[in-house]
Amino acid sequence: MNPRLGDRSAFPQLEARAYLNHAAISPVSVQVSDAVTRVLGDYARRGVGAVFDWVEQRGRLKEKLATLLGAGAGANLALTASTTRSLTDLALCIPWQRGDRVALLRGEFPANVTPWQRAAELFGLQLVWLDADAFRTEPDAAWQALSAELERGLRLLSVSAVQFQTGHRMPLPRLARLCHEHGAELCVDAIQAAGVVPLNVTELQIDYLACGSQKWLMGMEGVGFVYVAPSRVSALRPIVAGWLSHEDPLQFLFQGAGHLRYDRPLRQSVDFLEGSAANVLGAAALDASVSVLLELGVEAVYDHVQAYLDRLERGMIDLGFHSRRCERTEERSGILSFDPPAGVDVVNLQQALGKAGVSCSLPDGLLRFSPHYPNAFDEVPFVLRAVESCL
Repeated sequence: MNPRLGDRSAFPQLEARAYLNHAAISPVSVQVSDAVTRVLGDYARRGVGAVFDWVEQRGRLKEKLATLLGAGAGANLALTASTTRSLTDLALCIPWQRGDRVALLRGEFPANVTPWQRAAELFGLQLVWLDADAFRTEPDAAWQALSAELERGLRLLSVSAVQFQTGHRMPLPRLARLCHEHGAELCVDAIQAAGVVPLNVTELQIDYLACGSQKWLMGMEGVGFVYVAPSRVSALRPIVAGWLSHEDPLQFLFQGAGHLRYDRPLRQSVDFLEGSAANVLGAAALDASVSVLLELGVEAVYDHVQAYLDRLERGMIDLGFHSRRCERTEERSGILSFDPPAGVDVVNLQQALGKAGVSCSLPDGLLRFSPHYPNAFDEVPFVLRAVESCL
């Protein structure tokens, strides 16, 4: 099945007439379902004999992820359980000094806040708070505030590539450049960007990137990945290492007596984070979904989604909604969020839309629409009629 923009034939069981909720959970495609079925069938037939074939598959998946991120061959990538797990591991393994200052943004999804709060308590870090939405609404003031904190000395800034409420695409090139000019590191939560917004970690000079697979990457829950720039890997402390984090960790299982040791060195790449049994089903699902996105091209997906959102935004404004979409086109994403007209109960509206066949979300009181490559432009009139009817 060859994927095409605006074609949902790979989602034959999808119930919603207009599924606009990819910023929450992506539905499972035929490609993903088939990949998971193959894994289950292989393990059913061969048991342990299937393990090494799927270990090799995870290596191929990391190569595809490196291509998707522009990270280059041999990139320092590790598969994890989620964005949160990736950020938690990073927060524990970065070589902190007591008193290091870490900048966070108010308005971020909690996954990019809680790990740094716990690290601050554990390592004696100082948290500095900036306003995420100011970069959309008052950029001059936001840049001045960040510059002031960098002048005081920051060890790290952690930011979402795309803000989950408003869909604002953060200006990562300038953020990275400014951080590095002041000797600070940049960590990016990419879960609302990877798969729909073009990302190139090499060009952007991102130090750390964390992501999960269940949103724009169109995989399943329970698998994610972390990227670390080559210049940062060697400094990480393997605090969260497990038995598979060692070099040749399986040798004692296959080479006879006398090979069980506990002093094997830990791997010097970020995949020391892969310290235990992996989510084989999730990795196979992600491999299948990323293959589709690479075939389509993220740039083409982004252009398709923007054209869809352009149409939807105009109609929603005509119905009295206030758009939170950034006026600067280069800072837009796959998310389009609205404040409802005065007097409208947005919770009831979102529930009524779901019953009418429009799947959307309600992050902190905003009505959020998030289409992807399968969404066709001819859905937009249906969505607008449904909104008008539910009002």
